[in-house]
Amino acid sequence: MKNWETIKVDDSYAEENVYILKLNRPDAMNALNTKMAVELIDCLGILKRLPKLRVLILTGSGSKSFCVGGDLKERKGMTQEEWKDQHDIFEEAYAQIRNFPFPVIAAVNGFALGGGLEMVLSCDLNYVAEHAKLGLPEVKIGIIPGAGGTQLLPRAIPVAIAKEYLFSGRQIPAEKAVATGLSNGLYQAERLMEETMQVAQEIARNAPLSLKSIKQSVERGLQADLHSALEIELDQYYKCANSRDRQEGVDAFNEKRKPAWTGA
Repeated sequence: MKNWETIKVDDSYAEENVYILKLNRPDAMNALNTKMAVELIDCLGILKRLPKLRVLILTGSGSKSFCVGGDLKERKGMTQEEWKDQHDIFEEAYAQIRNFPFPVIAAVNGFALGGGLEMVLSCDLNYVAEHAKLGLPEVKIGIIPGAGGTQLLPRAIPVAIAKEYLFSGRQIPAEKAVATGLSNGLYQAERLMEETMQVAQEIARNAPLSLKSIKQSVERGLQADLHSALEIELDQYYKCANSRDRQEGVDAFNEKRKPAWTGA
């Protein structure tokens, strides 16, 4: 595994098929700069090819912030062309998270604002520390979310509530994030990674082809009409039904043992 400047990977749980990717700019509240976006693209490209990986946890360094969005200090003085060039890189980084083949879980260890919340929304699941605050404050500086916020937030919570947060730029306390369905669960800060890891390990014990096919079915199906979505599901179903892992799963069930998945 490579060493990056703005992110780091923890493979301590690799034998359990779980990896941790940590945003590592704690002195800047893990704000997203160009280098971090470039390194995320590089790192995610490597991680998705690892044969052991079945679940990825995404979190931030330190105890204050998951990510406070784009680094406005870096953006100060940028020309419109430079801003656009940077944003193109940001878009690719977020697409890499959304399109990661296996489940991605965000452990939100503090502020997740602007692009930080869009990063959380790009993950499949998210768990929040009790002190975390989430929000899309772009309206307060004369722009709008540009990495999926206006589209992903209304898909995660009721539209009227999403619009309220988008129009106001208001921060969402952790408790309300869970109450509205934006987040999957809330934990004390010192237990956040432990609890998130337990979920990740539970998921990672399942068939890797099934995990990939479920993610494909849900993500593609949400963009289609019901008839087309059911066709997408059936296509993914038969990919699993015709696999060696399906036979292994049936054999393991009947032999009362743990399955030995191969991913084929």
